[in-house]
Amino acid sequence: MITSNHNPRIKFVRALQGRARERRDAGAFVVEGVRLVEEAANSNWGFQFALYDETLNERGRVQVENLKSRGVDVEEVSASVMKSLSETETPQGILAVLALSELPIPNNPNFILIPDQVRDPGNLGTLLRTAAAAGVQAVLIPPDTTDAFAPKVLRSGMGAHFRLPIVSKSWEEIEQVVKSSGLQMLIADMGGSSCWETDLRQPLALIIGSEAEGASEAARKLATQRISVPMSGMMESLNAGVAGSVLMFEVVRQRKTERL
Repeated sequence: MITSNHNPRIKFVRALQGRARERRDAGAFVVEGVRLVEEAANSNWGFQFALYDETLNERGRVQVENLKSRGVDVEEVSASVMKSLSETETPQGILAVLALSELPIPNNPNFILIPDQVRDPGNLGTLLRTAAAAGVQAVLIPPDTTDAFAPKVLRSGMGAHFRLPIVSKSWEEIEQVVKSSGLQMLIADMGGSSCWETDLRQPLALIIGSEAEGASEAARKLATQRISVPMSGMMESLNAGVAGSVLMFEVVRQRKTERL
């Protein structure tokens, strides 16, 4: 049992939790909690090792045994060590270090999400979770967007990372993907056309900018059309997570209506 916060594995977990560069250099990231560990296992994601403590519930213990049966290195830690590692107020008693890998972008995608300059982890996680639910085929992460594999993004994503290609790319690379797939690039903008009156059945890439700054100049140069969410109330804007969710499910609605 690991009882010291100075243990090399404990230090490694802390480094991965704290810095995107550490995650990139090590090719690894950390998930915490029974559900995320379960989602990773069910997706046959690569595990480096897992840690658990005595407070783990029965569902979590089933996962521990499952991981052991698959040959994953699983080690018990003291409750105090787990609490020191936890990013939540109430630790669930389990975390895992996973391989930092990217699911492949499918050939000829017709629905891509590009969260541009979205720096709030909760907003990015919400966008990823919604993208997975709405059938988005890939998420391209441009420069200046927060790291998609940061702990808070993973928690907000609720397992979307294991179902959805999430790929970091430069704007030049994004342009190449979009053009080679024949996608129209639509950007969410308060001054754009109403999403209710825009044809979203076409193959498209949807750019969602941050609430504070909107989309970047690089994104605006590539956009072929601006669209907006009409609002009849008194609020000036929606946050990126909400606006993006509304727009993604408007794509779903229009495409489903077309098939009926």
